[in-house]
Amino acid sequence: MTTSIGPVPVLHTGFSTPGAVATPWAEVERILDDAEMFWLSTVRADGSPHVCPLPAMWLGGALYFVTGWEEQKAVNLARNPRCVLTTGSNEYLRGHDVTVEGSAERCTDRAVLETLARMWESRLDWPYDVDDEGFRHRTDGQAPNPDAASLPVFGVRPAKVLSFVRGDEFAQTRYRP
Repeated sequence: MTTSIGPVPVLHTGFSTPGAVATPWAEVERILDDAEMFWLSTVRADGSPHVCPLPAMWLGGALYFVTGWEEQKAVNLARNPRCVLTTGSNEYLRGHDVTVEGSAERCTDRAVLETLARMWESRLDWPYDVDDEGFRHRTDGQAPNPDAASLPVFGVRPAKVLSFVRGDEFAQTRYRP
């Protein structure tokens, strides 16, 4: 169920401190928008998991990331688009982790790609040019792999989001659009 302010939060009392409250969707969106790094989990052909860190951008209710066609994550997504993106903290007694489950879809909408390219450059000093296939690295800024290859951009619209708050109280909240 979705309201005008986002998905309805449902607290999982079995994994939360007594008296904990569900985390508001606005707080989860702020974390997704502010995060610079995520862990992307995909599934290999043999069913084993593949996990890698990468930057992603939250825009219009989806998380977007870039990869090369030859990279394991792209190979996996071509066969099975289901994936999970995770961001948060590596501390046990404090922090707020968020996982986004969904299916990766190729983004070719030029207006969205232009906006995403501006976001990558302003937030990460990672400049991209936009073409009909996705992004191309530019040689300025902090781009780690400046070459002429066009890189696909994928977006993941959440099918399910989980929020894990740790601190004075622990709260696990689920959101479904």
